[in-house]
Amino acid sequence: NWPFCSQLLRSRGCVTSKDFQQLLEELEQEVGRRRRLGQESAARKALIASSYHPARPDVYSSLQDAALAPEFVAAAEYSASPGADLEGLLQRLEIVSEEKRIYRVPVFSVEFCQALLEELEHFEQSDMPKGRPNTMNNYGVREVLMHELGLDEPLVTPLREHFLQPLLALLYPECGGGQLDSHRAFVVKYALGQDLELGCHYDNAELTLNVALGKAFTGGALYFGGLFQAPAALMEPLEVDHIVGQGILHRGGQLHGARPLGTGERWNLVVWLRASAVRNRLCPMCCQKPDLMDDEGFGDGFTREEPAMVDVCALT
Repeated sequence: NWPFCSQLLRSRGCVTSKDFQQLLEELEQEVGRRRRLGQESAARKALIASSYHPARPDVYSSLQDAALAPEFVAAAEYSASPGADLEGLLQRLEIVSEEKRIYRVPVFSVEFCQALLEELEHFEQSDMPKGRPNTMNNYGVREVLMHELGLDEPLVTPLREHFLQPLLALLYPECGGGQLDSHRAFVVKYALGQDLELGCHYDNAELTLNVALGKAFTGGALYFGGLFQAPAALMEPLEVDHIVGQGILHRGGQLHGARPLGTGERWNLVVWLRASAVRNRLCPMCCQKPDLMDDEGFGDGFTREEPAMVDVCALT
């Protein structure tokens, strides 16, 4: 709808032909940057794999139950058992908001969080190339894209396939919770003098897991509004504190952000969980049918082969 777009651009200060030309050049640069992301990330991963020496090689071992909170293992085992239902699963989780369908569950042991943090800090201080998980953090832990560090295969993939998928199939069936076939996982760091907060946004994901890893800090609570498609989505936002080792589960389209950090450092593992059966029909960012192009690895989670269809997320 060009008249609407033109009016919107003019309201944002894009008035003259020079303004429009500058905007077009910036958009072309951004499209080019995004098209290079997969190849550049693959090159960084290869260099890290050949040259980086981990401080904690144990975190690269295949995911073991000892790294996980017993409550998380029990919830996943229940979800995969015959006769499991939503009511039974909710007895094993904390319901943060029934209306917004936001839940909390212990994910990692405190000991594993400490070991992972040691490795992340060691990598942060190294001279290895670092990617950037998204454009919303200026100083966040840009360097810790989990697949580049080599932690996708031993850690995040089994977490998704063996534990999160059966659990999310009961919690969010209409969002593809039982058909999660890819993810994008990264760590963000908030610290004084660096990123202190994160503005309101929604995720390029069907579902999101946000796990607090540490350290000591004050402030920085998450806040949630409604789904981004809904009017008045930020009326009376819900605030949720972080607990080390515990994860917050929510729909990717849920508007959310992080309040300013008061003191200390806060590290979080964020996993964007994707189901191509949903996003092949409707891109979660632009709400249009996607026009696909080939990419490295998981890309943005779309597939060319259409899986069995499911309904997209409901607005309520």
